[in-house]
Amino acid sequence: MAFEAIHRGRATLLAHLSVESELLLDEVAALGIITEEEYEALETCAEPREKVRRLLVKVQRKGEDSCQQFLDCLQSLFPDLPPDLWPPQPGSSHHRDKSQDLAGASSSEEGQPQHPEGALPGVRNDLEKPEDALPMGDTPLEDPENVLTSKRRDLEEAGSDLPLERNESDHPKGASPRNGHALKTEVLVRKHRQEKSEEKSQEAASEGMLSIEKNDIGKPVGPFPMKVDTEDQKVTMKPHLEAPEGAVSSGMRGDAGPWETGDDEAGGQAAMSPGSDVSRRAETSGDDASMEGTESETSEASSAKLNAGRRRALKRVLSMLRLKKLKKQKLQLNDILEITAESLKDWTPHRLEDLPWHFLRNIMALNGTARNTSLARDPSEDDTSEDEEGDMEGIFSLLDSTTGDSLHPLDVLCAVLHCSDSFLQQEILSKMAMCQFALPLLLPPLDTPKCTLLLWAMRGIVKKWRPHSLAKSRGFREESLVLAQMPVISFVRLGPCSLSKSKLLNEVLSPTQQHHDFFVHRDMESGNIPRVIADGLVEISWYFPQGRENSDLFPEPVAVMNLRGDIKSHWPQFSFLTEVSSTVFMLMESIDESQYELLSSLHGSATKYYFVLNNEGGKAKQMLGFLNKLAPALKMTKAQLLVKEKGTNSAELGKKLGGTLSRIMDSFQKITSIQSLALTARELGIQVDEDGYECRRAMESVDEITVEIRDVAEYKREMLKLQGELWKNLAKVEKELCRMKGQRDVPPEDYRARLRGEQVKLREQQNQCDLTGGMVKFINVIGQLPPVEKHHFLRWLKFRLDGIARGNLSGLRAKYKEKCRTSGIDARELAELDELISASSLGVEHFMRELGQFYEAECTMVKEGNMQPAQRQFIHLPGIAADLMLEGFPMELIDGDASNIPLQWVTDVLNQLQAKVGGKSRMLVLTVLGVQSTGKSTLLNTMFGLQFAVSSGRCTRGAFMSLIKVAESFRQELGCDFILVIDTEGLKAPELAKLEDSFEHDNELATLVIGLSDITIVNMAMENATEMKDILQIVVHAFLRMGEIGIKPNCQFVHQNVSDVSAHDQNMRDRKHLLEQLNEMTKAAARMENQCREMKFSDIMDYDPEKHNWYIPGLWHGVPPMAPVNMGYSESVYELKKYLFEYLRCHSHPGHLKDIPQFIQWVASLWNAVKHENFIFSFRNSLVAEAYNHLSVHYAKWEWGFRKEVHLWVSKAETAIQNQSLDNHSPDTLEKLRLEGYQLLYEGEQRTLESLQGYFESGTEGLHLIEKYREDFLQSAKFLRLELERYSMQKYEEAIHIQRGRSRIDLLQASYMKTIEGKVDKLLRACQEREGELTPKELEEEFKRMWRTTLSELPLEGLRPCHVLEDMYFQLQRDLQNKGSMVNQMLHKVQTLLTYQGQLFQMKKEHLDLSFIKAMCEVFTHDCWHRAEDFSKALMDECRDYVRQKVQAQGDYDENYCSELLWIINSRLQEEDIRKLKTTLSFEVDLKLHILGEAAGAFQKMHEDFIKKNDPQHRLEKLRPQYFSTFRDLYYEKDACRKKAIDFCNQCLRPALEEYVRKRLGIEIVDDFLSSGQSLEYSSRSFFQFTVQKKLLEEMNFDNYVKYISDYEGFVKTWIWIQLVNRYQMSDALGELQRDILDGIIKKVQEALQSSEHRAPQTISQFLDRFCQVLDKELVLSKDSLDVILFKNTATVGQFSGDIQMFLPQVEESLLSMWEGVRVDGTLSRLHFKPQDEIFKRVFGCGKQCPFCKVPCEAGGNDHKEHFASVHRPKGLGRYRFETTSCLVYSLCSSDVVSTTSFKNWDTNYEWHPYQAYREVYPDWRIQPDPSIAASDYWKFIFATFNRRFAKEYSANPADLPKEWLKITKGQAMDSIQEAFNMQ
Repeated sequence: MAFEAIHRGRATLLAHLSVESELLLDEVAALGIITEEEYEALETCAEPREKVRRLLVKVQRKGEDSCQQFLDCLQSLFPDLPPDLWPPQPGSSHHRDKSQDLAGASSSEEGQPQHPEGALPGVRNDLEKPEDALPMGDTPLEDPENVLTSKRRDLEEAGSDLPLERNESDHPKGASPRNGHALKTEVLVRKHRQEKSEEKSQEAASEGMLSIEKNDIGKPVGPFPMKVDTEDQKVTMKPHLEAPEGAVSSGMRGDAGPWETGDDEAGGQAAMSPGSDVSRRAETSGDDASMEGTESETSEASSAKLNAGRRRALKRVLSMLRLKKLKKQKLQLNDILEITAESLKDWTPHRLEDLPWHFLRNIMALNGTARNTSLARDPSEDDTSEDEEGDMEGIFSLLDSTTGDSLHPLDVLCAVLHCSDSFLQQEILSKMAMCQFALPLLLPPLDTPKCTLLLWAMRGIVKKWRPHSLAKSRGFREESLVLAQMPVISFVRLGPCSLSKSKLLNEVLSPTQQHHDFFVHRDMESGNIPRVIADGLVEISWYFPQGRENSDLFPEPVAVMNLRGDIKSHWPQFSFLTEVSSTVFMLMESIDESQYELLSSLHGSATKYYFVLNNEGGKAKQMLGFLNKLAPALKMTKAQLLVKEKGTNSAELGKKLGGTLSRIMDSFQKITSIQSLALTARELGIQVDEDGYECRRAMESVDEITVEIRDVAEYKREMLKLQGELWKNLAKVEKELCRMKGQRDVPPEDYRARLRGEQVKLREQQNQCDLTGGMVKFINVIGQLPPVEKHHFLRWLKFRLDGIARGNLSGLRAKYKEKCRTSGIDARELAELDELISASSLGVEHFMRELGQFYEAECTMVKEGNMQPAQRQFIHLPGIAADLMLEGFPMELIDGDASNIPLQWVTDVLNQLQAKVGGKSRMLVLTVLGVQSTGKSTLLNTMFGLQFAVSSGRCTRGAFMSLIKVAESFRQELGCDFILVIDTEGLKAPELAKLEDSFEHDNELATLVIGLSDITIVNMAMENATEMKDILQIVVHAFLRMGEIGIKPNCQFVHQNVSDVSAHDQNMRDRKHLLEQLNEMTKAAARMENQCREMKFSDIMDYDPEKHNWYIPGLWHGVPPMAPVNMGYSESVYELKKYLFEYLRCHSHPGHLKDIPQFIQWVASLWNAVKHENFIFSFRNSLVAEAYNHLSVHYAKWEWGFRKEVHLWVSKAETAIQNQSLDNHSPDTLEKLRLEGYQLLYEGEQRTLESLQGYFESGTEGLHLIEKYREDFLQSAKFLRLELERYSMQKYEEAIHIQRGRSRIDLLQASYMKTIEGKVDKLLRACQEREGELTPKELEEEFKRMWRTTLSELPLEGLRPCHVLEDMYFQLQRDLQNKGSMVNQMLHKVQTLLTYQGQLFQMKKEHLDLSFIKAMCEVFTHDCWHRAEDFSKALMDECRDYVRQKVQAQGDYDENYCSELLWIINSRLQEEDIRKLKTTLSFEVDLKLHILGEAAGAFQKMHEDFIKKNDPQHRLEKLRPQYFSTFRDLYYEKDACRKKAIDFCNQCLRPALEEYVRKRLGIEIVDDFLSSGQSLEYSSRSFFQFTVQKKLLEEMNFDNYVKYISDYEGFVKTWIWIQLVNRYQMSDALGELQRDILDGIIKKVQEALQSSEHRAPQTISQFLDRFCQVLDKELVLSKDSLDVILFKNTATVGQFSGDIQMFLPQVEESLLSMWEGVRVDGTLSRLHFKPQDEIFKRVFGCGKQCPFCKVPCEAGGNDHKEHFASVHRPKGLGRYRFETTSCLVYSLCSSDVVSTTSFKNWDTNYEWHPYQAYREVYPDWRIQPDPSIAASDYWKFIFATFNRRFAKEYSANPADLPKEWLKITKGQAMDSIQEAFNMQ
């Protein structure tokens, strides 16, 4: 029983069948053993073994009959199955004797070659790779799992999912191998047997598996007789075209049946292909077969088997191509466009699964080789190794080549179309049309019961041609291919024919001298491979005339259709052709009875039939006999018969056929369009791809919109109102806000306010416009429909709008021509017509533009407070547009009609896009620039498969951007997630040339897109760049501007229409000249852009003349419209694309590519810069500002690290100097210390420079944007080193000077102490010798007497006091002695400098030269007064700082101090700015008196303190308690060791530790403060400015604002002091710092004690010397106290050291307790290193202020070349006032610099100077225009709030502020500084 056989052999079956599960599953489904539902369920199972296991269970459950049928199927598929698994009924009709099979395989038709091994495409002959064969023989399968593993491995090596056949030639163990001929014969037999078995398993009645034809004598041919019933087709036909008996109403015969050859012809001797109909028929035994089928076989069963056969063939092909997964989930266009690693590879197919992708990639690239399906072979396969030579019968042999390794091109095309969605089908056919490939019109029924008409797939194809009727007028017609009306001629084949129909058509349609293969034919590569699923395909091609009678084949266009296969097998397709064609040409070699009957059924048809006979078969008489019978029925004439005689070649036949067609064309009456063909197709039951629900519904929606469109210009004017004049006026106002050309005498801010009002008014008018019906429908559809339906809608809308626009343009052009011909041309009418032509383009982008304008108007209303956010209607629109971008639709970036960017709309769309991609949006931006109509859009479309508009009348206006996804697996390697391609409007557009601002327009466009792009393609349609000079100038200027802001894009020059292979070498000189020209242009542009440095082209962009020039042939190979795309064009574009990706992969850095938020910011800032007509491109947008601030923060850290290191060294150097005696101050010692300082400075400078270099090489994001500032920071680092060098060396010299002054005193003090110690020792002995012990009081009295006596005897020599006041007064007199008598008189009046000590310096009239001032205006006088006042205040502050530093050093007065003060004053007075003030000698004298008077008091007190501190008696009196304590302890013989240790801790260590902490605390406070929560506020000057202004806004204290504006330095110092005090008052942070410093130094003390203690045996003196030496750079121990400690110290070193360590904690706690009671401000004021001063240096910067508004400079470092500020203020805040009214000026300098106004001030000698040329006066200031209207709202709000108080403070009248300023709120002011300082 079959059931038992399966049960018994389950293990063997699982092992054997798992390898070929796909083939098995297809077979059992086709035979109906399992249902479709069961088949689909099993298909989902991924594991082959599990799939087979489930299949066996299902079959067994169906019962014995199903099991029997299953085993029959197995034997037909796998003849080598073990005998125990054969069907149990050997006599069954399903089996044949092997000898019969062999005989059948050996039989053949006359002379036809047999190659059955080629009949199964994709299955390699086992003998080709014998090592892959599985040796089965008679050996039983003992281990099924091993067999399974082996099979899998072999399949993987073969690289195909097709089943591998068992090799029957493999000999069993011990047998000798048979010779190659026998092996090959057996393989052929085995393959043939398999094919026969497959035919029988389908019961041979399936029309989809066997071509049923009749032979020449009318006898049926075929193994199984059957009768075909076509009623199941239910085709609506005219009676005369009903399918005759013998015709098969199917387009498929199944993949196991006889596949047709690559062309559609069969039966020829020489052209016979393996597996052809004839050869396959010869393999069958047809003597006893009958064509008559049994009446019991129903049409339903036949249809089911037919459908199963089709599905099986399709699945087999899809499996071979690895497309089965795409059968349901269709391939989409975005899948093809996605950038993968394969995009960089040369795609040569090696395996069957490569073919679909080879086709798609090449067709998208317009490569003419796309249809080639030949597989690349390993060269080793064609070679015969030396080892094999012995097995060959001879050296030479004929290799038995086979085509079975590949598939027919049309099979691949059908498979790809089957697996593609409708939009990808459109793109495929559109590209095929450009390549002039015949297009598939009717797809054969594959997995559908009917054919499919591809109408939708052809919708996007547009053709242009010039019929002869328009040749004289040189007009042309342009129309959608599906709508063009033309006659149709069809070509079909009846029966086998060796004449290639497709090749013949190619001969006819090809232009003279330019052959092209429109149709695939057998003589093309891969054309002779048998077709599997493409039979029944109807292709269509066209001929379009170019308007030249001598070369055109036909005067009018004509469509040519070609049916693949025999018409008997594809009757529905043939019926369709007869209905739609004017003429049908039939090719045949013979006519038999059945064919005659078939043709007779055409009786009554209106179509003309022509017969093309190939008279090479020797059956002419028989054919003529039948044709003569047919002639009356078909109304044929002799002209309708074309005969190819034996001596006639195909070219002659083609010429003859062409002549016939020309004559036919002259008499044509019947014309139609492809769209009309759809009606006929539906009548005949043929499916139409446009009949899908989504497509039809979308078309209906589009019809509702387009039905209203008659006149495009009028429709746009009435229905798309927002983008009309309103939008253009808005664009003008927006640019005028930046350029202010029409300002005239109106104040800038008033003019801006007026323009702003106009802008809001225009937006209000836009917002008041109602949505038209078309726009409502448009929004609803794109917002609510599912993606597929939405895509259909947009495509339909595009096609309809393009069609309408073409119609309008055609009429307008004709009218324009007519007007031009008419005499007396009306220029006005022509201009109106010209404007109408320009306005007659209408596309989807106009509807999207309208959406953007509605959205922008709504946003403006919300910002202005005219609408609540809850009332918004269009808030969802950006999300919809973002979805469209993700789905591949181009989005408008620049509106070409208005030359403007809807910035809010673009920003919000891109923000939505960023959210939808999950933040992974790093993009490479690629842009193309060039002259109009040079193929820029076509270049991008070819390179990336995009859909930028390229049709006539639709030249790109503005710029469009399209997003291409990069595959996940390729993103890391490529460095980006997407590629953003920007297609731009052509430069030098003729329609703009007449406009005055056309050059400006081109400049704007080029600058913007180059600024946005990472790679710019400059497209030039010529070899020589001479004619491109204007364009190159534009490009060079744009690149130069981008270089100024750190952008250096890569540039590729593409020279189109250069076809010579030697172009690259031949144009070497041209490239050199081009580079020279570019360099000259760069120099000229640099001069125009006010760049002083010498520049060349490579300085501003990444350009290599050898690598970055591309020579691309012209697009068309020949003359359009019949010219195909040039292969050289496609290949060159592909090479360019590959190079770009390689360049990106190798050169791009992730930090250089923009993500979407950064791209948004670049768009905004670049557009703002472009709108300022003079292109002020040193702008600092938020990205640049962020990168600059980031660098500033890092630099500030490096700077403070350097400063800290130097400060610590200075502290240690001062300590070391103080610890040395005068004797050690040798020149060598000092030089060593000085060199140590210089080494530290050098290392610090190098470390800072290396940090800068490392930062710029780190790859941090945005570095390229701040490259121009690198030099500034490098200079600042060098300047820092010089500053620190001056500071450190000054401290070093000062310490030496002070110590030298003290050394003499110290020597005297030492001698005094020696004397005292001797006296104390003498007194001790005297007291000890007395009888009786003295009481403590008596002892103290004795000591006092001795002390007084000794001091009186000592020659105490103190420091002589210096008369500081007299000395300084004398030096002042000497400084002014040459100034004249008046100065002497003024000095004589001065009694003492102390008179000026407490006085404030005040300006007096006599301080200025009134004789000079009287000649000037009042404003000048006022200005001079304030400048002199500010100067004096600043100078006095500088001198106070100098005095404070000297006093803090605690040294003695030096007369050089006064000299240095006078030098500072004189230097400042000699500065050019001060000399311009025309100050008098009175001013100089008064200023010096006040400064020296104040300094004299400070220096006098410093001198007195120094004398007191170093007075010998005073110093000795301080030591008396210690001496007495020692004396007392010795007298009473107490152990004084511990007491000595306590004295050491209190008298030596404690003061030294306190001083150490005081020195270090200031440095640590800076460290702590900058690393605290406030660190960001002080990390850069911009952050500090934001913090201060934010705090001021919160407090709204007028006095603070005045101080901030008028005395910025003082304000900052006060601010920092308050912040420091507040921070350390609110927490215990200061105490923690003190404890940390103290802990650190005490640890060092302990280590020093321990290290000194463990030295060799030593005295206490040696111990302390060692201790002091270890800490000589840390602590300054009092030498006097140390000498006392050593006096009579009898302790051991260990005991003394231990006691000190025991008392150290008490010292620490006493110090900490003392500090806890001190106020924070007191502690800070007593520090040597002032933290507030260091923090001030960090945030104050260079201290320069804007010359107009006094805003402080924010540039990093201290030695930058240019000053800048993020936000400028109204100039009135900087004390500017109007000359006539004295009202404060309220204009902003950031507005003035782009206005037409002028200024005059002190620096212009009060002569008027235009603001736009302000850099002529202030070359070191860069004042940027405000990035937006709201950027300066902060200071506008402050000015408006305190207008009157500022006027009072400045003694001026209040400003007459614009009303708009009064509306600004505090919240808006805060928002403006957040935006300005990038703090959002």
